Amino acid sequence: MGIVDVITKRCTQTCIYWGNPVNDGQGGKTYDDPVELSCRWEDDQQLFAGDDGESIVSRAVVYVLQDVDKNGMLFLGDLDDLTAAEEADPASVETAYIIKGFQKTPVLGTTTQFVRKIFLVSWGKR
Repeated sequence: MGIVDVITKRCTQTCIYWGNPVNDGQGGKTYDDPVELSCRWEDDQQLFAGDDGESIVSRAVVYVLQDVDKNGMLFLGDLDDLTAAEEADPASVETAYIIKGFQKTPVLGTTTQFVRKIFLVSWGKR
């Protein structure tokens, strides 16, 4: 069993993902409609380097099975856990976090399988 198989078997949780963040011109962002993703969510503080090289401590680390956008948002739960207003605006969801780091590492010996690791930060760490 390879590492991708192990991660796939461990992605037994559901998170909500708001992707394609676009600056709205008023200091906020707009996003695509939220979608449910299979994941493994670990409330783990890990040090990682931000885009400008600064050291950032994550609020959580999440493993997923597909690519995500930096500055997108994640929430641990199902779409049923959110109101229509929260689905439309992830900034209104108290426990939705910003994707500040995304690592996509190819599995040894293949160019088609990847391990995808997300580093999340709270709103105050934008």
